[in-house]
Amino acid sequence: MTDAAPALEPGRQIQILDELTPEQAEDVLALLSVAARADGMQAVSEQGRLVLRHGRREGVRHFLLTVAGDLRGYAQLEDTDPVEAPAAELVVHPGHRGRGHGRALGNALLAASGKRLRVWAHGGKSAARHLSQVLGLTLFRELRQLRRSLSPLDIPEPRLPEGVTVRTFLPGQDDAAWLAVNAAAFAHHPEQGSLTQRDLDDRKEEPWFEPKGFFLAERESTEGGTGKIVGFHWTKIHAEEQLGEVYVLGVSPDAQGTGLGKALTAIGLRHLAAQGMPTAMLYVDADNPAALRVYEGLGFVTHEVDLMYRTET
Repeated sequence: MTDAAPALEPGRQIQILDELTPEQAEDVLALLSVAARADGMQAVSEQGRLVLRHGRREGVRHFLLTVAGDLRGYAQLEDTDPVEAPAAELVVHPGHRGRGHGRALGNALLAASGKRLRVWAHGGKSAARHLSQVLGLTLFRELRQLRRSLSPLDIPEPRLPEGVTVRTFLPGQDDAAWLAVNAAAFAHHPEQGSLTQRDLDDRKEEPWFEPKGFFLAERESTEGGTGKIVGFHWTKIHAEEQLGEVYVLGVSPDAQGTGLGKALTAIGLRHLAAQGMPTAMLYVDADNPAALRVYEGLGFVTHEVDLMYRTET
């Protein structure tokens, strides 16, 4: 979320669309790249960028802000959660900030959502904080990005609970079982816990996807046959930034408190180090003290924060 000044801009228009043409999507992705280079971070999350690359998604709307036909700003509104207010992200071209485009997009989002809105401010920059105040939004959630060096990799050897083994993900074969465990592990999480087969398929089509970095923990079956997935650590490599990510780490409710999460974290970090990544990163909610303790105990420290604001209603 960027740009807060209320100045007028003659010829400004905002088009709201359920689906973008390939050309419009490319223009938005180009805008996001320019903004990311200027800001040092992405203004739209991975999920939002996947929507741009993979076509229409039910419940998602796109806001294109143009001046004389030139794309100056973009917002995405997702209204798929049956309980929570619609969630939005927005960005203004770095060369056209300070002209009220951010406020115009924010007001359009408020109108489209019936003034029931949540908005991400990635990086928590001062301009985004000011814009949230102008729009009448209050701070609701803090997502922290933690990082640690992988050299030296001074973490204990992973110790798995008795009867648990670890293998890597088999695309197509493990999809349904993983989605079920993911939903159970993140039942409290508004984004991660609601992933669908299409969400998984979209990620499997990304250049960074590597099954050998997607670890599944299985508990031996007492009745023979295949084991039950009770936890996982999906890692991700950001090759350009030379960053390894603890992308998703989850443990099923019936396996929590056994040390499995810590063991899976160690397994994933060792994999990332073996791939030559000098640094590891992850995201964790600030109101999850148990997870923060685990990660800080493994040497992670806060690198930056993403803030979510919402309307009071």
